[in-house]
Amino acid sequence: MAGTGKAHLRDTDDVVLRVEDLTVQFPAGRGRVVQAVSGISLDARVRETVGLVGESGCGKSTTGRAILQLPPPTSGSVRFDGTELTALRGERLRRTRTRLQMIFQDPISSLNPRRTVRDIVAEGLRIWHREGGPAARQRVDEVLDAVGLDPRLVGDRRPHELSGGQCQRVCIARALVLEPAVVLCDEPVSALDVSVQAQILNLLEEMKQRYGLTLLFVAHDLAVVKRVSDRIVVMYLGKICEVAAPDVLFARPAHPYTALLLRSIPELDDGSPAPARTSGELPSALDPPSGCRFRTRCPRAADVCARTEPRLRRTGPDQYVACHFPQDAPADGPTAGRSRP
Repeated sequence: MAGTGKAHLRDTDDVVLRVEDLTVQFPAGRGRVVQAVSGISLDARVRETVGLVGESGCGKSTTGRAILQLPPPTSGSVRFDGTELTALRGERLRRTRTRLQMIFQDPISSLNPRRTVRDIVAEGLRIWHREGGPAARQRVDEVLDAVGLDPRLVGDRRPHELSGGQCQRVCIARALVLEPAVVLCDEPVSALDVSVQAQILNLLEEMKQRYGLTLLFVAHDLAVVKRVSDRIVVMYLGKICEVAAPDVLFARPAHPYTALLLRSIPELDDGSPAPARTSGELPSALDPPSGCRFRTRCPRAADVCARTEPRLRRTGPDQYVACHFPQDAPADGPTAGRSRP
């Protein structure tokens, strides 16, 4: 699966976030490292939602946190609104990062149980001395009202007195109070009931339009990502395998791994034969396969997949794939006669 390359990056004035060759490694003892993210590149335009999707352990959440420098990446470039974040330290980094906020996966555990909702949302204002007294209270109440919470009812409550959906609304309010330009949504609905998920997704879309936000939406559920995203980036084992617009990705997936994810979306049983499945175990990030990382599970793998890492290349309008033998290749074409590594 994928590889390297920057063919999918866009050179336009409205690109607010541009990530190039991002690498994140963690020590694993005895001189070994976990290659969590291995040289990926992506970008996001103003008011755009970029969905980052893949199975658990693919590095999507690590990518998001590395963009926010939590912690800083091992190597690579992260440019936000023309500023290189990896070159910033201390006060300059913290001040710049107020314009990049995060919504966490578990809304309840990400809130301080000892503090009231109003104190939680107002904390950023106090830290950065943006507003105080009545002005701060008014700003907090405005944001709480914007996310669908009555400040008179919930302002003095603590997180354990709220439902999961209400806690996630508090997290969204906390992220918005400092007027960010980019918000990282790290699986913000995976811990919620299905009915509440729809409410939160609608709220995020409403906040995006109201505040002019750019969203980086991390999730493992392609159905959710399709609903909210303007562009989808598919990851596998620390690499990007495909980038496409949602409708294109669902109609014509070019990478075998993307097709596997689409087949994994639950559907009602209509009696039709089950689709073919990939084989093999998920490789370890301690020792990823050579060449294409998906080759050990790919039904289309050939010898070249073990020798050469594929590069992202354009296969259609706003669709890029890192695969030697993409799904739209003819059966009697370049894939004929290949042998499994």
